[in-house]
Amino acid sequence: MTDLEQGMTDLEQGMTDLEQAQQDKIAPWDLEVLNVTDFHVAVFRDRYPVTQGHLLFVPKYNTAAVIGDCFESALRYGQELVEKDYCQGFNIGINSGTVAGQTVMYPHVHLIPRRTDDCADPVGGVRGVIHGQANYHSGGYQLPANEN
Repeated sequence: MTDLEQGMTDLEQGMTDLEQAQQDKIAPWDLEVLNVTDFHVAVFRDRYPVTQGHLLFVPKYNTAAVIGDCFESALRYGQELVEKDYCQGFNIGINSGTVAGQTVMYPHVHLIPRRTDDCADPVGGVRGVIHGQANYHSGGYQLPANEN
């Protein structure tokens, strides 16, 4: 079944994957913002934002294609924010699995607006999820051990 066919089936049943996850208390999002994207993606304010304007792009249907739509929508919206001088840059990311920091077990893509001087050393960006590994220009970076 294609993503579109699955979406039509879900609509006929009256509930999207996201709505089911919210009903089941898996997805606790209730801070939905204005529609800034296509109809497959819901956008919520993050309940615990790391910067002003931190948003979550959430697939209404839990499929790879719609998760891809979340990334595309976050990218477009982030570019608009930069063009409007709301921020000077942005990070986009997803936490997949508890070892990666995922706390809400329904897929969602973070858009984190970045501003000049919002942190002491932004070098490495998302690489900072592993302490000491972000700034590979500094002496603290270590090449991960090879897996055999």
